[in-house]
Amino acid sequence: MGRAANWQAELPRQLADLEVEWLNPRRADWNPAWKAEASEPEFRRQVEWELAALEASDIIILYFAAGSQSPISLLELGLHARSGTVIVLAPDGFWRKGNIDITAEHYGIEQVADMPALAAAIRRRAALLAQTRDTSETGNAQQP
Repeated sequence: MGRAANWQAELPRQLADLEVEWLNPRRADWNPAWKAEASEPEFRRQVEWELAALEASDIIILYFAAGSQSPISLLELGLHARSGTVIVLAPDGFWRKGNIDITAEHYGIEQVADMPALAAAIRRRAALLAQTRDTSETGNAQQP
């Protein structure tokens, strides 16, 4: 699929103690011969899965690796910039880092500097979500 390092497999290992569900778009059975066209059934299935997964996510992690272009991740950033769910890692060397920096600043998107900071941000965000859920569950339980 993509050429970036498989960070989507490493982060869940580092954060295995969190009670979260990881939705990873990488597929072991991805066939690069599939045409990137809406009429290609497996390509369509993949894109529709990714769109649904992003919409269902409480935390969206986007990593723009130095030396990469990541056009799909840029598209996803644009789609979800206003959602309040995005955490971005865009190190120096990413070809459109300036665009990401300005967009993140404009929409209040959390940016981190490296993978350890990304893991820490995910841990913080997951804790806040868990606390919010616990509070709302407790609050609902007290209603008559």
